[in-house]
Amino acid sequence: MSRRRHFVVAVLFTALVVGLCQANLAAEAPQVYPAAILPFQERGREVKDLGRKVSDLLFAHLVASPSLFLVDREDLNTVLKEQELNLSGMVNPQQATKVGQLTGAKLLITGSVLQIDNTIYLVAKVIGTETSRVLGASVKGNANGDLGDLARQLAEKIGALVDKQSDDLVAKPVSRTDRIAKLNKTLGKAKRPAVQVRIPESHIGQATIDPAAETEVVLFCTETGFPIVDPDKGTKKDVDILIKGEAFSEFATRIGNLISVKARLEVKAVDRATGKIIAVDRQTTMAVGLGEQIAAKNALQAAGAEIAERLLPKLVKGNAPRD
Repeated sequence: MSRRRHFVVAVLFTALVVGLCQANLAAEAPQVYPAAILPFQERGREVKDLGRKVSDLLFAHLVASPSLFLVDREDLNTVLKEQELNLSGMVNPQQATKVGQLTGAKLLITGSVLQIDNTIYLVAKVIGTETSRVLGASVKGNANGDLGDLARQLAEKIGALVDKQSDDLVAKPVSRTDRIAKLNKTLGKAKRPAVQVRIPESHIGQATIDPAAETEVVLFCTETGFPIVDPDKGTKKDVDILIKGEAFSEFATRIGNLISVKARLEVKAVDRATGKIIAVDRQTTMAVGLGEQIAAKNALQAAGAEIAERLLPKLVKGNAPRD
């Protein structure tokens, strides 16, 4: 068996093992959805300074929800500042999708606070970052009453909404087989350049066992007909395009026996002959599992699949069709 074939077989075997682990965890663990809570908009002078209080109280109540994993507030604020996004109470589908991609959140929770006469209303919107679907929940109470109790009631309604209508808010998982079939259709008969993939990765605080993101990208390349050059065996002259980058994962939080892990993958594709950068991409993902290392690998694997779907079509652009 040739060296290249040994390499491809090893990649496929690793992906199979990771996939089986992921399937077992999915069967054992309940579904947990990464979510971000944005500041609530204040409608009227009567509710001045209540918007942030409501979002803080919701965070305190929802952090214990078994079906939600909340994005760290500091991480969310950093993303909003870096992207110059003002999402207080008002989110359009494009913004929701962008925040979801940058933070890994599948749900955004925002809304407004208003007072009419002596009644205060808390109105929440739950937005699916993948589906752009918006669902609502609201509570009302005496303006002089306990704001914390109203926030608790709203948190309960939001939790019930997510449990009951998650299929409307979160896109259904697409199998790897379907993804690759769709990608092959997109690529058509275009000539596939020879690629080499180098994506070292690390897990903050622990040793890294194997490169899950690199394995996933190589798997997608292999299944869509791209010749793969083994970094340990091939030479530069064998490579048309170098896909290189960096991946890392870190522990996020623990909910009971479940561990949430966040991962970040950044890659660029470089034309070896000219040194020109063909494409740049990045992806943040989250995963939940019973073990930290497996959850980290699942998050990195998911990031690798997302990147491969977007990146590979850009590598065949301008190439002549295959015979």
